[in-house]
Amino acid sequence: MQVLQVQLEVGPDPAEVGRARRWARSRLVGSGIGDDEPLAETLILLISELVTNAVVHTGCPAVLRMLFGGAGASGAAGTVRVEVADASDCPPLQRHAEGSDTNGRGLELVDGLADRWGWLPEGAGKQIWCEVDRSGPVLTAELSTVVVQGGVGEVCEPPSCVFTDNLA
Repeated sequence: MQVLQVQLEVGPDPAEVGRARRWARSRLVGSGIGDDEPLAETLILLISELVTNAVVHTGCPAVLRMLFGGAGASGAAGTVRVEVADASDCPPLQRHAEGSDTNGRGLELVDGLADRWGWLPEGAGKQIWCEVDRSGPVLTAELSTVVVQGGVGEVCEPPSCVFTDNLA
């Protein structure tokens, strides 16, 4: 089975998350996933969360990859895989937000919306990935209450593995 892989380098600015969403939406349409399909909205939300986490928690560039048409970890044909690689080797920390907390829901959303997700080392950093099976039921937010070493000529030191809720 043929697999199509596309990737985008994302700068270390949180404003890059919007650019990543627009880019991903156009690639979804190009792969045959309609812009108005629930699957597209779910994938865009997953991409937004993973790219935001990479940019905010590392302060370094990241690489967004989307893979279409292959079999995912479950062997399901038609799986869409999203990967975000960053320069930090710190494992992702799934937190549980309380009531009015403004942070800490990203990986909870990923866990609830993706069919599978995880992380693995990549180069000096890590890759966080998730998969959504195109043939399976699609959960939506409403229903479910690379080589990354910096840009050209740029050196980015990954932060320590300390995460805070106060991002200024």
